[in-house]
Amino acid sequence: MPKIAITDYTFPSLDIEAAILEPLGGQIASFKEKRPPAELIPLVADADQVITQFAAVNAEVIQAMQRAKVIVRYGIGVDNVDLDAARARGIPVCNVPDYCIQEVADHTLGFILGATRQVVTAAQSMRAGDWKLPTPLTGMRTLCDLTVGIIGFGRIGREVAHRLQAFRGRVLVFDPVVPSTQIEAAGASPVSLDDLFAQSDIVTLHCPSTAQTRGMIGREALARMKSGVILINVARGDLVDPDALTDALQRGQVSGAALDVFSPEPIPVDHPIRRMDQVILSAHIASASVRAVRRLRETVAQITAMSIRGETLPNIVNGLR
Repeated sequence: MPKIAITDYTFPSLDIEAAILEPLGGQIASFKEKRPPAELIPLVADADQVITQFAAVNAEVIQAMQRAKVIVRYGIGVDNVDLDAARARGIPVCNVPDYCIQEVADHTLGFILGATRQVVTAAQSMRAGDWKLPTPLTGMRTLCDLTVGIIGFGRIGREVAHRLQAFRGRVLVFDPVVPSTQIEAAGASPVSLDDLFAQSDIVTLHCPSTAQTRGMIGREALARMKSGVILINVARGDLVDPDALTDALQRGQVSGAALDVFSPEPIPVDHPIRRMDQVILSAHIASASVRAVRRLRETVAQITAMSIRGETLPNIVNGLR
């Protein structure tokens, strides 16, 4: 009987997974909360399939896997899994690349409008008993007059660009692996990263966390951006140097930010960014909807079921076939 180890999950239960896997003889063993790698080793050591959400499945954890045929991640990004270590052990790593595209694109537009129209600041001002413009007039901005720079033109970046067309602003895109013709066909302009920084009133991040992108928005990058830029991050927290962003916000080089992700997560309760009125925060929830979460869980369980049945696996991200 195959053992399916689930390192962590944020759902109320594992009923969806059980309904798909238990008829195949699968036995689910799991932790609920994210635990440190050392505590994962006894759970995964004899597992035939491993499912993970946010726990760090590092080289030490993967080395302990004696029977694993697949590691499946609840999500698009796989930066919590050591892909090289899994490849060295011959263990394919699979993700779910297409489950929350609309939700994250919607969240991005909500952040952009919230930051340009001061929606959150106005609500807070009203709750405090005020009836007035919540910021200086210069803080109230019109999207059709602004240039939005999109970094990363995968599924989500393209949906963001599609939504922005309705607001009639200018859209720039930097993505070194996407042909210019595809960017232009979406109504956007392909540019270099330097040009995007120099020209964008809003910069929104939609790229994965890789060795090339981690920390890409640091002090030097922020200094190259247009003064008063608004930064949106719904991608991965480690794309942005948090100290550099905090300093840029305090100095006004960045006039506002909207962040669904941060480094580290959760944001420490005493971090100054929590107290900045010009920053909109959410707790890594951009992907959330009833539809998206069900699709995510069903897809993860179905990939795991395919492994149990010995079928060819989809969405392998670490180069194994």
